[in-house]
Amino acid sequence: MKITILSGKGGTGKTTVSTNLAYVLSKKYKVQLLDVDVEEPNDYLFFDVTFEKEESVDILLPVVDNDKCIKCGECSRACQFGAISVFPNSTVVFKNLCHGCGACTMVCPVNAIKEVPKSIGKIKLGRINENLKFGMGLLNIGEPSGVRIIRQLKKHIDESFDVILIDSQPGTSCPVVESLRNVDFAILVTEPTTFGLHDLSLAVDLVKEMKIPAAIVVNRDTNRSNLIDEYAKRENIPIGLKIPFDKKIARLYSEGKIFAQHLPEWEGKFLDFFNAIKEMIK
Repeated sequence: MKITILSGKGGTGKTTVSTNLAYVLSKKYKVQLLDVDVEEPNDYLFFDVTFEKEESVDILLPVVDNDKCIKCGECSRACQFGAISVFPNSTVVFKNLCHGCGACTMVCPVNAIKEVPKSIGKIKLGRINENLKFGMGLLNIGEPSGVRIIRQLKKHIDESFDVILIDSQPGTSCPVVESLRNVDFAILVTEPTTFGLHDLSLAVDLVKEMKIPAAIVVNRDTNRSNLIDEYAKRENIPIGLKIPFDKKIARLYSEGKIFAQHLPEWEGKFLDFFNAIKEMIK
């Protein structure tokens, strides 16, 4: 079972849900937790991870031989990212815009373009305990997109494990879409505010477009607003769990601790939520 945890905005509690769910489920199942928030991964802060493997993630950047180039403009027209421009005296590649798709190299009629590798980040793989594997991606500063890092990290999904949890980036951009590809379920984490509702609606639109079943987790719930309840009812999406706005939980989180480990009643609540997910998938 592959489950992606996402939210329309940052700071809603994806890390809280991902780490606690991984901890609770690993007591009963074999679990792999992948942190694909490659701009700022932080799941590892809550565990004692033994990293066993590290891989560089590279893309191939075009380099133009202007002595061969005939300035026909075919490469520029083929590039959907605007990363290559043809001028009367030279053809210029804008490296920070290039996604390494290789289209310019393929269409060049005089083979004036070659490709050289460039590292855009890395992935790290390890283990927390016998039942809990861990992986994370890290995008180099200044790089525009972490999609390739997420894609490479997902290649290391251990299909022999019972549950794969994917902690996505915030938002609904391309990296989030990549984290949702080929998963069985999505957990949408939100907060009971107007901003939380607005961004939740974007995430709901995305999972509906991708035809992925989903449930909502309301974090920092105060019982003073029914904004999320009313929206969930309208959209026919169940609210699977509510985590209260509790000082004890906040303190444990700030200390880098799994709150379900220190507040035992939450182990049962997370396990009940997972059992409900299994029923929804059926």
